[in-house]
Amino acid sequence: MTALLAAWGRGDASAYERLVPLVYAELREMAGRYLRRERPDHTLQPTALVHEAYLRLVDQTSARWSNREQFFAIAAQAMRRILVDHARGRDARKRGGDVVKVPLADAGGPGVPEPAAPSSGPTEVALVDLDEALHELAGLDPELVRVVELRYFAGLTIEETASARGVSPATVKREWAAARAWLFRRLRGAAP
Repeated sequence: MTALLAAWGRGDASAYERLVPLVYAELREMAGRYLRRERPDHTLQPTALVHEAYLRLVDQTSARWSNREQFFAIAAQAMRRILVDHARGRDARKRGGDVVKVPLADAGGPGVPEPAAPSSGPTEVALVDLDEALHELAGLDPELVRVVELRYFAGLTIEETASARGVSPATVKREWAAARAWLFRRLRGAAP
């Protein structure tokens, strides 16, 4: 897969054709994870989300794919942007109506304690609010955002995230805990 990604990055169209069957099932699973976090009546289906992400990935003509983890991280970013654009479009039509919800509990991972939930209030946040918080966090520490993208959105393990970033698993665990704590405070309205 890494060789096909590299060939595709160099412009080899046949590499892309051979790559699609290898990654489709994983991308569809990733899309399913995303959509399970959405409201039950969401109009996008996993297949449609994968196809839209494919269209965005195909436009990445200058991409230099280095490994599987990087590819899935970019795919996760594309899916997140598609869902955020979809939510913003819907919210613009409804003017603050039924916003997309993402359970904070889904952000958990092995070995990383969940932040304490507030005593009252929902445990979900609007996807648009999460996206805005991630943009704010990127201004403070872009590496923490990258960890969130790889762990939460791409669904990579601690070890896969460490490999994709070229750091130790311990570093990923620390950054993941810090990012989750910052986002929890930010999304609950407290100063980070």
